[in-house]
Amino acid sequence: MLDVMGGLSPETLPQPVPQPQPEPERPASQPPSKPPAWYNTRIARILLTVAAFFAVFICYYLKVARMTDEKLRDGIFAGTVNIFASPRIIAVGDRLSAADCLGYLRENGYTESRSNPVGWFEVRPGAVAIFPGREADSDQESSVIYFSGGKVARIVSLDDNTNRQEQRLPPQLITNLADRDRAKRRLVRFSEIPAALVHAVVSVEGKRFFTHSGFDGLRILKAAYVDLKNGRKEQGASTLSMQLARGLWLAPDKNWRRKFEELLIAMHLEEKLTKQQIFEYYANQVYLGRRGTFSINGFGEAARAYFAKDISQLDVPEAALLAGMVQRPSYYNPFHNPDRAAERRNLVLRLMRENGFLTGEECRAASDAPMRVQPGDMESVNSQYFLDLVNDELQSRLGERDPQSDYVYTTLDMDLQRAAVEAVRIGMQNVDQQLRKRKHADPISPGQPQVALIALDPHTGEIKALVGGRDYASSQLNHITAERQPGSAFKPFVYAAALDTAIENGPAIFTPATTVEDQPTTFQFDNRAYQPANFEQNFMGNVTLRQALAHSLNVATVKVAQMAGYGAVVDMARRAGLNHNIKPTPAVALGAYEATPLEISGAYTVFANEGMYVKPAMVAMVRSADGRILYRHAAEARTALDPRVAYLMVNMLEEVLRSGTGAGARARGFRVPAAGKTGTSHDGWFAGFTSQLLCVVWVGFDDDRQLNLEGAKSALPIWTEFMQRALGYSAYRDAKEFAVPSGVVSADLCAESHQLATPQCTSTYREYFVDGSQPVIECELHSLQSNPDAADSEADRSVKPEFEVLPQSQPQPPQQPQQ
Repeated sequence: MLDVMGGLSPETLPQPVPQPQPEPERPASQPPSKPPAWYNTRIARILLTVAAFFAVFICYYLKVARMTDEKLRDGIFAGTVNIFASPRIIAVGDRLSAADCLGYLRENGYTESRSNPVGWFEVRPGAVAIFPGREADSDQESSVIYFSGGKVARIVSLDDNTNRQEQRLPPQLITNLADRDRAKRRLVRFSEIPAALVHAVVSVEGKRFFTHSGFDGLRILKAAYVDLKNGRKEQGASTLSMQLARGLWLAPDKNWRRKFEELLIAMHLEEKLTKQQIFEYYANQVYLGRRGTFSINGFGEAARAYFAKDISQLDVPEAALLAGMVQRPSYYNPFHNPDRAAERRNLVLRLMRENGFLTGEECRAASDAPMRVQPGDMESVNSQYFLDLVNDELQSRLGERDPQSDYVYTTLDMDLQRAAVEAVRIGMQNVDQQLRKRKHADPISPGQPQVALIALDPHTGEIKALVGGRDYASSQLNHITAERQPGSAFKPFVYAAALDTAIENGPAIFTPATTVEDQPTTFQFDNRAYQPANFEQNFMGNVTLRQALAHSLNVATVKVAQMAGYGAVVDMARRAGLNHNIKPTPAVALGAYEATPLEISGAYTVFANEGMYVKPAMVAMVRSADGRILYRHAAEARTALDPRVAYLMVNMLEEVLRSGTGAGARARGFRVPAAGKTGTSHDGWFAGFTSQLLCVVWVGFDDDRQLNLEGAKSALPIWTEFMQRALGYSAYRDAKEFAVPSGVVSADLCAESHQLATPQCTSTYREYFVDGSQPVIECELHSLQSNPDAADSEADRSVKPEFEVLPQSQPQPPQQPQQ
């Protein structure tokens, strides 16, 4: 070979042949040489070090193996609480298409697989057959639902092949809370995870996942090389198994000990589980950002949160985006950083193409697809105030137990919950506008008012909808349980205590036709003067109890309370479930003592439920993962008021909507039979009900400033909007007239004398009475005009006492004019 100068290279020159050298002879008497002492010591140390290392390794391995096995045995996600709404009821004639029905079933875990433990469905011509699984609500039955013209045409039970008017669809999963952390997780099985998501995850997080044994040596070497080259730690080398180990078992500390344990756990997982099981656990554990005050864990929850989809419906671009978010969820959040998210998504798509999961054309099409994100999981966000109360009730009912994947079935009606959220949104916009207009003339209302709405079944106490504030992310204060003065929303208990005298048959009997004088009055109480005022100083003179309640007259109401007895009023309130801080003072008549919207809603069941108080409840049933019933709700009810008096109160509260302070509900088009009462203290209230649904609305400031809006202008419009929306659902649309119980009679009275009407009376009205308390004397005013000889007729039994101030001995708080 020529070198660079054109000559031979040194390698081509002849080389001398080496000659073998004879070994030196060893004297026969000389023994073999021994290694020096230091050499033996070093070998011994090395062996001891190796032995010690393996001993430590084995000890650590056994430790983490035992810890891992315990968690696997109990269930990796043991402690997760699955919270469901109440089952959805559909009826023949309801507006529902087959496609909508299938969408609802898929969203709630039903598939076409007959082995699905939740349940499965079968699409038939013009119909859908539904088959509940072993994990379904025990009250569900197999059925076929037929559709025609976008409505439910027929429902046939497959249990006995008979027609049904209604069918229970599976309850909707509201949320899935992990342990006691504020984490949401929607558990999915590996078979439910689309292939595109599996391919996207392994492409970006570890393409050799299905072949390595827990750690990827090539990836570790590559990461170390890049880190050394760049002089900083920026490459991750954790496999999916190691990430799962870190997320489920280890603290987030970054140190070598934790890394070592992470590796040992990963190796043990690889021995105990299949790759599909490891991927399934990883897919349910991985952290993918936050939604409000909760973390999003798992691809099942993330699919809902970012795309409003079930995980099985994810397409390739969506799967790539979720896989790309794993590295830095907040940084790649598509709502806050859409450009970064798109760039990261497209990187994952290129890796999927390089790994053979996508063709070049498929990759280009997916990369060109727009970022279509949609805020999902609004049900759990909008229901969070309710869920907080559910947690409180679970602790009260079941104690501080560690749930093993408990299934909690609540009373929440998701249709009504959406109606409540929308009614609050519309109503509070109206409140804000009114306050902005008033601010120019009266700038004492800065800040944003808050709101609470609670709706329940007045016969069972089951809470069907609940909104505890305007925005849970901004404030977790649940105004449903905040104590505020109910104002005139309390007045019905004053009148109930008065009408109850007709049952007790005492010396003074009050009826809806009893009259009192509504005029400025000073009450002496505990040696102090108490002078309530009517709203805007309007006084009506001589009025019946019906008129006084309908127009929310303050002075007349205090007079009724004083005549019935302040103690009787307090007793009535406590029988209706209100708190023991209510005192027997004149101010009690005007709702001066605080109560919560939750308490007020329970108290109004006394009127809507024929005198029976029913305690509000949120949890219908709790069962364990193995099917054991841990708790089943039974209505906590007791008699608080005679049914006859309860009906009189309902009838008088109907007058509030017909001609009194609640007439705005009728003006807004709300036409079904209903009863209710406005309230204005510092805040605005409205409590009202139909034969099927009771709802209480509160509006006010957190710092107890004056809202400067009556309940009729703040809370009532929200109540009306909600109740009108509720009428759109079959369970609530058939509100009926309130039934008249036995023992209640009616009579036509003269509007001037409030005695039995005669043909000569020019203005009459019909009034209701507990039988035996009705007037028995014809109108003396008009009978005298036509028959002077009737002057000595018997006096009317209605109580019309000269007003008298009676001494009392309890303190009272200051009180503002009410309406």
